[in-house]
Amino acid sequence: MWQQDTGEELHRKTRNMKYWLVKTESSTYSIDDLKKDKKTHWHGVRNYQARNFLKDMELGDLVLFYQSVNEPLGVSGVAKVVKIAYPDPSQFEKNSEYYEEKSSPKEPRWFCPDLKFSRKFKEIIKLADLKKEKDLMDMHLLKIGSRLSVQPVTEKEFDKIVKLAGNERD
Repeated sequence: MWQQDTGEELHRKTRNMKYWLVKTESSTYSIDDLKKDKKTHWHGVRNYQARNFLKDMELGDLVLFYQSVNEPLGVSGVAKVVKIAYPDPSQFEKNSEYYEEKSSPKEPRWFCPDLKFSRKFKEIIKLADLKKEKDLMDMHLLKIGSRLSVQPVTEKEFDKIVKLAGNERD
């Protein structure tokens, strides 16, 4: 059964909860890595539209964790936003692959929220299985040419995927 803490339930009642999907290569950072770390800052995103979505995330928003590139492709679990986006520190680190010469602490270009592990699904909900679901046919992830590493998900889409994983959300 999907569990939410009382504080999150109160927060949800005062605003519209948002739902997201973030893509990651499981060989780089998997749901197991997030489970072990408990929390991470979602850094390294270098696409302006994806960055804007990161900046739109609010405390308590729920995030589908999607593994891309490595088979099987699909949703492997859920995370929760526990800190709103702040300047991505990797953009200032000269030795980082994400260093951004044109960025400065006074005028940062890139942002990252903190995500906390919530749940790993018993099995990955495979991309092929998502494509078979009529209720998901309008999902951004399933549209031809959809390559954004961060994208919004509707509450209906989120709930459908959680249900496919054998879980339910209160």
